Amino acid sequence: MTGCALVAAATVAVAILTGPLIAQQHAGTYTAADVENGARLYGAHCSSCHGADGALVAAVDLRRGLFRFGSSDEELARTIARGIPGTAMTSQKFSAAELHALVAYLRSMRDFGARAVAVGDPRSGETLFEQKGCFSCHRVRGRGTLFSVDLSEIGAIRSAEALQRALSDATNAVAPQRRFIRAVTSDGRVINGRRLNEDTFTVQLLDDQGRLLSLVKSELRDYTSAKTSPRPTDKDKLSAEERAHLTAYLAALKGVQTGPVTR
Repeated sequence: MTGCALVAAATVAVAILTGPLIAQQHAGTYTAADVENGARLYGAHCSSCHGADGALVAAVDLRRGLFRFGSSDEELARTIARGIPGTAMTSQKFSAAELHALVAYLRSMRDFGARAVAVGDPRSGETLFEQKGCFSCHRVRGRGTLFSVDLSEIGAIRSAEALQRALSDATNAVAPQRRFIRAVTSDGRVINGRRLNEDTFTVQLLDDQGRLLSLVKSELRDYTSAKTSPRPTDKDKLSAEERAHLTAYLAALKGVQTGPVTR
C-alpha cells in the first residue's frame, strides 16, 4: 500500500479486476469502533488509489463489493496482508486487529448511500473557509498556498461523508506520499514541510514558507515523518452547522475554474 507511486500510493489488496467477483455475505460481526478504525486506516493507506468511494481503480468498486480476489472476510484480509503480485499492491505488516478493521470498513462502504450527511450552504462554507484561515495551507483554484493539498477538485474524488469525516479527523486526510516532515540541519535549523519526493539519500519538500527544498539526509541532525496532519482536528472548533457548510463548499469543488465556487 505505501509502495504505490504518486497518486497510486497505497492500494487495498482487493483492487484491479480482470473479472470482478461480487462479495458474498460476510460472516464477521463488526462494531462502530471497528468501522471507525478501518476508516482511519483506509484514509491513510488506501484512499489515494481507490478514492473515498472505492471506485477510482478501473473495474473495481469496493463500495459495491466488486473485488479481484476473495469474497469472504478471511480471503479479503489475507489478500490485504499478502498483496497482489505484479501490481503496486505489496504485502503489508498489518496486525490482526487492523486487518479486521479494514475489512469492517470495506463491508460498511455499501451502506454509504444510507448515511445521513449534513450538507449546508456552499456560500457560507466558502466564507468560513476563508475566515478559518484555510487558504494559509490549501490552494483552491489558484488561490492560497501549496503547503498542503490542493483542494480544487476535492469534490470530484471524495464523497460528502468522507469530507465531513476529514473535517473532524485530520489524520484521515493524509496519504503516505503527502506526509509532513520535520528536519533539523547540522547547524540546528528546524525545517517543517510537506514531502514531495524521497529516495534513500535525499528528500524534496515544500516548506512552511512555500519554498521548494532538497535536503541531503546524511547532512541532517534529525529527520522524522509525521503520520498525522499538522492541522489540529476541527471536531471541537467547528459547530455542526459550520461543518455542514464547509462540507457543501468542498463537495462543490469539482474542477479548476475562475471566480467563486458559488457563482
